[in-house]
Amino acid sequence: MRAVVMNQAGAAVLEYVERPDPAAGPGEALVEVACAGVNFMDIGVRRGAFLTEIPDPKVLGVEGAGRVLAVGDGVESVEPGRRVAWAFALGSYAERIAIPASSLVPVPDAIDDRTAAAVMMQGLTASHFATDFYRVEPGDVAFVHAAAGGLGLLLTQIIKLRGGRVIGRVSSSGKAAAAEHAGADHVIVDAGSGFVEEALRLTGGEGVHVVYDGSGPTTFQGSLDVLRRSGTFCWYGPVLGGPGPIEIMSLPKSVKIGYAVYRDHVSTPELLRSRSGRLFDWIEEGRLEVRIGGEYRLADAAEALADMEARSTIGKLLLIS
Repeated sequence: MRAVVMNQAGAAVLEYVERPDPAAGPGEALVEVACAGVNFMDIGVRRGAFLTEIPDPKVLGVEGAGRVLAVGDGVESVEPGRRVAWAFALGSYAERIAIPASSLVPVPDAIDDRTAAAVMMQGLTASHFATDFYRVEPGDVAFVHAAAGGLGLLLTQIIKLRGGRVIGRVSSSGKAAAAEHAGADHVIVDAGSGFVEEALRLTGGEGVHVVYDGSGPTTFQGSLDVLRRSGTFCWYGPVLGGPGPIEIMSLPKSVKIGYAVYRDHVSTPELLRSRSGRLFDWIEEGRLEVRIGGEYRLADAAEALADMEARSTIGKLLLIS
């Protein structure tokens, strides 16, 4: 089979190489990958920030959709021929992958492979942000950074499904229409930290109930400033770095800050299936739209990662096997 391999961390040149076909071990399923999702986590792995315990060379990618070819001993939850998707299995930038069966979710017939792969990690993350981490209630006002990215577009829609209002920030005017289409009530075009004054104006000076910030340390102070009293700060996205040490007694307005990790949302196979099933239901009902902003050949994974790193894309990026 063919796969995308990194030989060392840092400014590594990815290689598209021939690798031995994997086999399904006990508790695993062998899956033919139709498409793989491109995530900031993959950039972190390439830089050497994550999954360093796995020796190089290693195949990149953690998300995808495809069809089960075979199953190992003890597997009863899936069977050969079943279409499945997954959100966390290293080695997804490949034509085939052996995955723990407990990490797979069945894909409804009405949902194509591209949509299934595109909604898994970012959809589950957005669901966690708007429900478990901060339960958005009708009338709540949320501030969403990177509102035209794959996660931002899904998060905006889920907040709207829960009755909230959204102020979205995008880095360029060319991305504003995508955020508006997803349901953002207001869109602020700002490439740095100049969004605070407009966000406060839009909320009558009170600030927002919750801010979702994965844009790195440059927006951290601004995100604090847009919160109302007892507001909630949802911080995510370690690839761009953290804000540094925080003096807890300096935090303003009784705000609450937390680091949100989507895997806490799907800590068991049962939760993984139920939460992904809810996403699939919303898609089938026409209540959640998944925007695919770019499709690349598997051999062009380096180009896809470069485009994502440059923040030049809208929506979800996929690699097609």
